Amino acid sequence: MARKINYDEWSKEELIKELRRIKETKYGLVWHRDLPEEKIDILINPDARTPNEMFPNEMAGKPFPILKEIKSKEINSDKEKPVNLLIEGDNYHSLAVLNFTHHEAIDLIYIDPPYNTGNNDFIYNDLQARPVQKDDPFKHSKWLGFMEKRLRLSKHLLKKDGVIFISINEEEQAQLKLLCDEIFGEENYLTMFSVKVRHEERILKGDKDFHEVVEYLYLYRKSNEFRTIKKIKDNTSLEEYVYQVRELTKNPEIIKFGDKEARAFKPGDFEVIKTDPNIKNLKKISIRGSIKEGNSSGRFYMRNLNGMTDKNGGYLIRVPDMGDDGLGFRYFLIPASTKRVNGDYFQGVPLNREDTKEVPYPNFLDFVDEFNNVGYEGGIEFRNGKKPAAFIRHVFEMGGVLKNKEAVILDFFAGSGSTGQAVLQANKDDNGIRQFILCTNNEEIDNNGNAIKHRICTDVCYPRLKKVIKGYKNPKGENVAGLGGNLKYYVCDFVEAEPTDRNKRKLVSESTEMLCIRENAFELVQDESNFKIFKNSDKYLGIVFYEEAIGDFKKAIKKIKGHFNAYIFSMTDDPHKDQFEDLGDKVTLCAIPEVILKVYREIFK
Repeated sequence: MARKINYDEWSKEELIKELRRIKETKYGLVWHRDLPEEKIDILINPDARTPNEMFPNEMAGKPFPILKEIKSKEINSDKEKPVNLLIEGDNYHSLAVLNFTHHEAIDLIYIDPPYNTGNNDFIYNDLQARPVQKDDPFKHSKWLGFMEKRLRLSKHLLKKDGVIFISINEEEQAQLKLLCDEIFGEENYLTMFSVKVRHEERILKGDKDFHEVVEYLYLYRKSNEFRTIKKIKDNTSLEEYVYQVRELTKNPEIIKFGDKEARAFKPGDFEVIKTDPNIKNLKKISIRGSIKEGNSSGRFYMRNLNGMTDKNGGYLIRVPDMGDDGLGFRYFLIPASTKRVNGDYFQGVPLNREDTKEVPYPNFLDFVDEFNNVGYEGGIEFRNGKKPAAFIRHVFEMGGVLKNKEAVILDFFAGSGSTGQAVLQANKDDNGIRQFILCTNNEEIDNNGNAIKHRICTDVCYPRLKKVIKGYKNPKGENVAGLGGNLKYYVCDFVEAEPTDRNKRKLVSESTEMLCIRENAFELVQDESNFKIFKNSDKYLGIVFYEEAIGDFKKAIKKIKGHFNAYIFSMTDDPHKDQFEDLGDKVTLCAIPEVILKVYREIFK
């Protein structure tokens, strides 16, 4: 347990600063949101005695992240498909890089972050890189600090009509809601789904007072430009059309409602028969909720028939000139007693009904069978919270990316790679060109007991993606066909952040992979020591590493038909525009490293 901090030696200015910081603490937690996670452990270190020890200079000499490709892990199986990305490293650094390469370029983010259960599932990036224990007094504070930085970076990646889905359990569900309200805005909260993930009979721990069978899934949008997706329901079924109404008298009572002359059948003068579904039968609809004002039948009942129970309880009212089913009338049923509040009406099959209709998604999702059988999905065993690809596909459906064949999907807690498999399967199903970006660290996990140790990226996520793309044999020895696709594997590396000329040149020399990702151009056309040219289907990428190479670069691109996005080394923010005036609209210029540094200054300020 941490000892109390001794404030006796603090100056007045230091105490004022500390009071302001404490007042900013949110959610009733000691949430040190302003501290780097690798330093926050000092706060519970009994040796910390001064403000300088508690608040070290985070960015002094801090390196900037870059990406380096591991060519031996590249997978190419279909030139017509996009290049998917797997990034190994701390996802904070990966997200920093993506803020340069994919600013406002992501359609959907799905993440399954550590649940912070205290069972070694959340390793905090302090100096010791230790798991956060259940009795840690800073348990929630550490998790919030960890998540806040990553969620803020991820928000910048979403398109204005983008959405983020976050899986969580009860440990941090409440804290996550408040955090997301702050980051994304409470007005952009759409819903929280309860997801059934295990059977009631499957007891995890017999000594618990309550058995957890559900997890939760938050849905937030980037802005109101996202339009909520509704579920498409088959509207051709006749299963509800099972009623027949028989009039047993030719002389019912006559009741007038304005210009409508209705026939009223008292109990005994009619009968309602339930039979097998048939296109000639009627459907019984209870007049409740939105139906009361949602259609003409509901409105007619509420304005004319509601309240008739005392005098005409149990009556069947036949109102002429209503409905779109071709019958020419509508039957209404008055409740037999005041104990029943809602009336009913009967309608036939609409003459012009659509084959499908849109209905809202329920906020309860039952995926218990899929979670129960997920163990070896993708040809890889993973025991630490593996999510079924079918569940993630449902997330895609609710987020609208199944309708968008060119969607870009990000998962920066990639784990075993289920999100990648779900994207590949969606592309296979409809010949889409969706792209996934997966980010995960490579920490060691206990995946098969204590005897075998696996690293999450190299031993689980990457092998799974490789199998899913190329095909594999399942545990039963059956061949599972590959889904096809392409993959590039990157690791996070670093260059020094101190703004020296040497470091600027170093950043430029190490930026090739980041620029290729930003421009989605990976095919090398020309490889010179001082410049490189890449292309994709509709444009070219040029990278000039030294000012002296501009002349040779210009000669090269003049021989190539097409537009160039060119990144030119410069010590300033001027990409030497004067030297490219003769090329007109053929080239769009950016100064490097300034275009990268501008992003990093904002992130690491």
